[in-house]
Amino acid sequence: MKRIVLSALAVLTLGAVVANAGDVTLYQDENAKVFTKAGEGRTEIKSDTSVFSHADKLKFSGQTFLGYKYTNYSDAATPSTQDFEIRRAYFQVKAYLLDDPKSYYRVTFDVSKDVVGDEKVRAKYAYLYLNDIFAHTGVEMGLVHRPWHDYEEHNAWYYRSISKVLIEDKKHGPDLSNSADFGVMFKTKTQYFDADYGIFNGEGYHSASNGNGMSFEWRTTAHILGVNGKDKQTKKTYWDTSFFGQYNKGHKTVTVGTQTENQDLIFGGLHTVYNQPSFLVAAQYVYSDNTSKIANNVSGQAGSGYSVNGEYRMGADKEYKLLARYDSWTKEQVSGAKEPADRGYIVGAAWHQNKNVEWVANVIVTDNEAGSAKEKENGTQYMVTAEVKF
Repeated sequence: MKRIVLSALAVLTLGAVVANAGDVTLYQDENAKVFTKAGEGRTEIKSDTSVFSHADKLKFSGQTFLGYKYTNYSDAATPSTQDFEIRRAYFQVKAYLLDDPKSYYRVTFDVSKDVVGDEKVRAKYAYLYLNDIFAHTGVEMGLVHRPWHDYEEHNAWYYRSISKVLIEDKKHGPDLSNSADFGVMFKTKTQYFDADYGIFNGEGYHSASNGNGMSFEWRTTAHILGVNGKDKQTKKTYWDTSFFGQYNKGHKTVTVGTQTENQDLIFGGLHTVYNQPSFLVAAQYVYSDNTSKIANNVSGQAGSGYSVNGEYRMGADKEYKLLARYDSWTKEQVSGAKEPADRGYIVGAAWHQNKNVEWVANVIVTDNEAGSAKEKENGTQYMVTAEVKF
């Protein structure tokens, strides 16, 4: 029991150091529960333990998606499934090391299931950010963000806990790119324009580099109303238009018969979002090119598609929300072959309980057309999610 109390004390003391530069007194009751306020049956904890850091300031944060899902497949031969799950669990530390208060080192750990269903922890981000190395421009170096995902998730689609963005989605989308990679990314920000652009390995943070080439990736965004709405959807009115994409040299090595080639991955997308405190609407179109030179072979990620999503907010603090999204992706086929679309419909409701907890209930309908390689995934999925952050 003593070890449990000391462990809890260490965690709370560390959090207190970050949250408040002043002294914090801790208390425990007869059951060894730890509190930050005095009360009946609580005694003050005396400790000489100190927390040290070579950084002037440390900032801790975390985010977890806790959920339940039930899936009923359209194929009668495929049994329904149900699971309680931790979809993601992030823990993040920022260390402010330089005189510039906007420059920092960041590491983010991510808990998720591997391919055999076991929980594992891996680094999602680990980079040094240097602010204003050029006019209005900073840079991330290390295991960094990629240009598109972070923008869409903080400006247009706020429900990664139930579905990834179109270019990363596997069920209704092309799975072109994931959200982090090893490389260097520059970030330019002005009132009416911002952009992220950089050079990366190209395979993503949970895949090994094949060494065949690098990936140039970009996002450019026009803030038409001169307002950056990041994470302020219930407070601001903004209208953005973006162009994003990737040129990934030697993305995959493919062998067909006796021929082997390194295929490039080239895609581009257009996106727009309009937001007012009471509602949001967003739409995008993405085209991915086929770079295969082998006859009768098509790159597995070549095709085109689009996504539309919206959100309506109610309540005194816009804490109640209705949400909807539609995805469609058509994979490119060999000449003359049918090109069926993979389609997904999302409808749901959310309650923003407070700044730390949001509840989401939703339904996802997968309706891939006949002939699609993903046709057996058709069905209806019911989900309940608690998004927890601090």
